[in-house]
Amino acid sequence: MKILQRLDSYRQEMERLSWEGTLAQYLEMVCRNPQLAQLAHARIYNMILAAGTEEVNGIKRYNFFKDEIFGLELTLKKLVEEYFHSAACRLDVRKRILLLMGPVSGGKSTIVNLLKRGLEKYSRTAAGALYAIKDCPMHEEPLHLIPKELRSEFQQEYGIYIEGNLCPICQLMVEEKYQGRIEEVPVKRIILSEEKRVGIGTFSPSDPKSQDIAELTGSVDFSTIAEYGSESDPRAYRFDGELNIANRGIMEFQEMLKCDEKFLYNLLSLSQEGNFKAGRFALISADEVIIAHTNEAEYRSFINNPKNEALRSRILVVTVPYNLKVSDEVKIYQKLIRQSDIDVHIAPYALQVAAIFSVLSRLKESKKQGMDIMKKLKLYNGEDVDGFNHKDIAELMQEAEGEGMTGVDPRYVINRISSALITADTRCINALDILRALKEGLDQHPSITREERERYINYIALTRQEYDELAKKEVQRAFVYSYEESARALFNNYLDNVEAYVNKAKVRDPITGEELEPDEKLMRSIEEQIGVTDNAKKAFREEILIRLSSYARKGKIFDYNSHERLREAIEKKLFADLKDVVKITTSTRTPDPEQLKRINAVIERLIQEYGYCPVCANELLKYTGSLLNR
Repeated sequence: MKILQRLDSYRQEMERLSWEGTLAQYLEMVCRNPQLAQLAHARIYNMILAAGTEEVNGIKRYNFFKDEIFGLELTLKKLVEEYFHSAACRLDVRKRILLLMGPVSGGKSTIVNLLKRGLEKYSRTAAGALYAIKDCPMHEEPLHLIPKELRSEFQQEYGIYIEGNLCPICQLMVEEKYQGRIEEVPVKRIILSEEKRVGIGTFSPSDPKSQDIAELTGSVDFSTIAEYGSESDPRAYRFDGELNIANRGIMEFQEMLKCDEKFLYNLLSLSQEGNFKAGRFALISADEVIIAHTNEAEYRSFINNPKNEALRSRILVVTVPYNLKVSDEVKIYQKLIRQSDIDVHIAPYALQVAAIFSVLSRLKESKKQGMDIMKKLKLYNGEDVDGFNHKDIAELMQEAEGEGMTGVDPRYVINRISSALITADTRCINALDILRALKEGLDQHPSITREERERYINYIALTRQEYDELAKKEVQRAFVYSYEESARALFNNYLDNVEAYVNKAKVRDPITGEELEPDEKLMRSIEEQIGVTDNAKKAFREEILIRLSSYARKGKIFDYNSHERLREAIEKKLFADLKDVVKITTSTRTPDPEQLKRINAVIERLIQEYGYCPVCANELLKYTGSLLNR
């Protein structure tokens, strides 16, 4: 069986990763590869970069997050560059608690989980390998064994920075077992694991009356007091708090601002000085990234409390708003649906209408002249909007401060999509099923006010209008395919007339051979389909001719698919000319053989090329027919 073979190779891999030696051997390895001794912030930064980056529309994207986090490029850029990069360079920002603040279901926990899971995998690689003093409860950096008096000399000679002191257990071990011969102290390679409590800790607040600070800093083992005689003996103490076990990696503080104050005070010294107090011991060093997350209401309450001033100055806030791009919102729903076990066909545009509604609820109205909320949505999504371009996005974002911090959350939408998937009578749901489910769910949503409900219903109506246009366009594309030769002929006719117009020449009639003036009426009937005004027609035609010449110079053929806007104009023109035919074909109850042939051809095209099934393809045709007959 393959699984048994895989288990065998897994065991071999674990054996390969295991290594034990002495500090003397470890020093030789570190001198050859100083990256083995990198601090926690640098290790995480290098882990993120190791996955690669790419530039998209001038925005840097990190492949580490690309399969799980969508539409938060600016947030992730701030997280990686302003926090982890700076911290990796040992700038003062590493002494801050990283606080992810944003609305519910915005991706805060997902970001933290990605970092934790990623760090576990990275510690198995050669680049992410790390070593610890054997049997140290805090998986301590072996270089801590080097006396402080020798560290500056070590750094000058090898360029390796050492930060932190031995934990009480290791101090005692060096003194009693090795009598100060630190070069003999055993060292081993460690693999970070939240499950095994190695380098990754998680603290979740509960009832302040019952929650013990020992969950963070460890506790006295009273069963050993009689054996060791004192609570100040490190052997009588359990160094198993979340701050202890998270050393060398990540400490996640879930809903940090819900915690009792006494738990937060432990973070003051840890964030600023890199140590914390536990039991009757001196301050204990810890090299860990503290990541917390909370919502905006609790954060505002926290910063308005004067008692929190000291901790507030030690926090770096990264806002995690909702995604504002429709295409990325669709990816979120696709990811969540893939994780389920439901075998229902989802028609094209079904998830897109859910995404349009969600993003509309998160946007703020613009004061910019001519910019309505639907245009803003399309511009954010990278679509062409007449009179505006991508340069306007920065201005719109600046104008709408706090945009994306409110609105419908993905959990609500995916719950409603799940409801539609489960209750659908057929094995297919379409955009109208999704919109119906979203609207019905508003009455059941406990936190939506009456005003918000009315606003959301208006957004559903706006989304429905947008889907109506998408549906007609979809049928138009499928229908025009049946008349592809007509489309190509119209395309070539337009090009002939444009060439003659720009070059101030005549057009030869293909039938009579007579030389004629360029057909202005024909050209305008096509250009008007995509909103080219009379004033802009000359520039548009010149652009077409420049593209045509460019293709010719490169030996390429300028065909029907070479210019997207022109192709759209041709299809719209042809569809307008065929509108009555389409209307009759899609709406008739008893089609004649010719009409039936066209219907079947369109349905086949929708299924083969556009991702429809027979059920939703037929429903789309019926719905489009009703729209055209209004």
